[in-house]
Amino acid sequence: MYSSATTPTPTATRTTLRPPTAATGRPGPKQVPPASRPVAPRGTEGRSTDARVPAGRTALGRTPETAPPVGHRLPLARQADGQVLRARRPGQPLGPERIDPSALQTPAVRAALGSVARICPAFTPRQVLREGSRHILVAGTIGRAPVVAKCLAPQAVRSEYFEQLVADFHHEVAVYRAFVRHRPPVRLPRLVAADHDRCVLVMERVPGRPAARERHPVNAPTPGEVRALLGAVRTLNLWRPPSDVFQPRLDYQLEIARYHSVGQLTDRDAGDLRGLLHGLGHTPLQLCHGDALLSNMLLAPSGPVLVDWEQAGWYLPGYDLAVLWSVLSGDTAARRQISQLAQNGGTLARDAFLVNLVLVLMREIRLYDVPGAGEEQRIMIRRLYDDAALARRAVRAAVGTR
Repeated sequence: MYSSATTPTPTATRTTLRPPTAATGRPGPKQVPPASRPVAPRGTEGRSTDARVPAGRTALGRTPETAPPVGHRLPLARQADGQVLRARRPGQPLGPERIDPSALQTPAVRAALGSVARICPAFTPRQVLREGSRHILVAGTIGRAPVVAKCLAPQAVRSEYFEQLVADFHHEVAVYRAFVRHRPPVRLPRLVAADHDRCVLVMERVPGRPAARERHPVNAPTPGEVRALLGAVRTLNLWRPPSDVFQPRLDYQLEIARYHSVGQLTDRDAGDLRGLLHGLGHTPLQLCHGDALLSNMLLAPSGPVLVDWEQAGWYLPGYDLAVLWSVLSGDTAARRQISQLAQNGGTLARDAFLVNLVLVLMREIRLYDVPGAGEEQRIMIRRLYDDAALARRAVRAAVGTR
């Protein structure tokens, strides 16, 4: 939620996804809206958290190797979301971003602050974390407590995806309220206040940095950080809150039909996936974050913190693992860990993971394979197609072992 995804970048390392066998094996998807409404371009505008395209929440300044000449003015650095930061002087400790105060005076931000003031009169804005076409994030304080206000951007009202954005925002508010009653076993920002009608959410600001600032990062987290992130995700997935607290978020049969209708899945692909789904008819669903991108995870001193809960709900087992597998193409060891975690649950867990993986990769291809893509994006698109072919083969082998 505090960062946004940037243009996807290519990765050089390839990872092997072994087709499952009768004894062992199996490898290695986020949700796409139904066919009745267009697919919002998640990951192209803003992260958070948005999923989708990240904006920073900690200091972004870089320390030069040597001090600048006397009288030299530090250059301005431009953040991914277009806000101006000041470069850090050598030896200057990392602190909150220094944002141009005029950012708080733009019409969109002023409208958002007016909505926040209705539910939190004591809210004092300090800086704009992101001003995008979908959401506006403003950091501030209530008394001495640091908080973040998230609002639906005024531009979203004119968007063709307006209904979907509002529905997702309402769902996130409902999830945070549910977490007040049923506290999950993972760290997440504490809800402070929410206005369902005006699409305003105020939560505590957790210190930390995103595990990645891109949807498909070039540099993966360290092995220790990957283990901690996977541990947090698995802890959430194994949690069993009351079944009526959350709702299923993905119609698998509809997703297969959608991708089949646009030619992303062949007749055989669709048949194989439906065959695996048939065998998973009585498999218990699993609570998943639903958008488990690295940019939606903070590395805090106390451990990983999960943010941006717009897609949280019940999925087939392994959905969050499939999302992480799809974006960690440059980390062979991490992909191997994810595949092993999926296989540890047995044949049904393996099959569910493969179904999720194929659908997630189809979504990523549809998101990035667009006209006008640059060379780096085309390289990443080729990598996604290679991963999708690998996942198809694994599904085919899984069907053959039944």
